[in-house]
Amino acid sequence: MVTNETYTIEGYPVQRYIGIVTGEVIMGANVARDFLASITDIVGGRSGAYENKLQEARDAAFVEWKIEPCAWGQTPL
Repeated sequence: MVTNETYTIEGYPVQRYIGIVTGEVIMGANVARDFLASITDIVGGRSGAYENKLQEARDAAFVEWKIEPCAWGQTPL
């Protein structure tokens, strides 16, 4: 899939502009993850649990981002 943030895509004729494609996902956290993240906040460092959950949400949003044009009857490049 070709993604683009400009008005032209080299090699592809743009017939019309439909709109902005978005993908949103809300992921729930849990008590254990929050507790471990609070310890990480105190002692410093990175919260692997939150980073993994954020990556999971990002991946799910990207899937939504690829599906939305199909709902509009379009083929995502």
